Amino acid sequence: MSDNSSAPPTGVRLQKVLAAAGVASRRVCEQYIAEGRVSVNGAVVTVPGTRINPHVDRVAVNGSAVQLDTTKRYIMLNKPRGIVSSMRDEQGRPDLSRFTAHMEERLFNVGRLDVETSGLLILTNDGEIAHVLAHPSFGVAKTYVAKVRGAVEPRTLTALKSGITLDDGPISVDAVRVLDAHGSTSTLVELTIHSGRNRIVRRMMAAVGHPVVDLVRRSFGPLHLGTLRSGEMRELSKDELGGILTIARNAHVTGEIASKEYDAGTTATSPRTAPDTKEESR
Repeated sequence: MSDNSSAPPTGVRLQKVLAAAGVASRRVCEQYIAEGRVSVNGAVVTVPGTRINPHVDRVAVNGSAVQLDTTKRYIMLNKPRGIVSSMRDEQGRPDLSRFTAHMEERLFNVGRLDVETSGLLILTNDGEIAHVLAHPSFGVAKTYVAKVRGAVEPRTLTALKSGITLDDGPISVDAVRVLDAHGSTSTLVELTIHSGRNRIVRRMMAAVGHPVVDLVRRSFGPLHLGTLRSGEMRELSKDELGGILTIARNAHVTGEIASKEYDAGTTATSPRTAPDTKEESR
């Protein structure tokens, strides 16, 4: 964003950029700017007509980040059981390509769910978002609903919150509660965890004596599966997109770093080519 008034005008008017990004009409965007609800690179802008570089500058409205690049796509998928979290499975098993074959953009999945785990999976062509949401170091919380064997007692919930030790070290959940119990046969448990370790929910529940029978990821960061049915997908809403963009920007991850890890979905850590033995129910 340039503040040199003597230089020839460069960039694009802020209200025009916001309108093109789908925030609101140009007139309404001008009102947002005048009311101090818009910031550019962290600084509030109150002068309509301020010019920015939409390829470089980062804009937020009411504190929520706005994606100015309209070529980026963000899809929420309710992955069914039996689908491999890969865009191309070398063993010929059902994979995510069946959901993206009709799309012009080359999308890839953010993180993974193992074959027998269903639920919320994000598909995108935005490497920066993918890097932040999927990388364990950023600790994005995920919530799962697990049907487990046996009756889960309060002391077991306490142990999960206090922490247990697995082969790869100590681990604890952020939150856990019983949703439903079926006598001594099975229990429906909701767990929230930010760890990205391999099959962590299944391993934790097995360690406390309650193997998982069925596992569904219900939320991923600020995103919630809601009523989206198994096998269905939809575009993220503006509020949902703003939520994950805000996480990415707060994490201070540059597009250059992200693109190195997710370049065309061909790197060793890419969900497009990673071995299925490393699939995770994060």
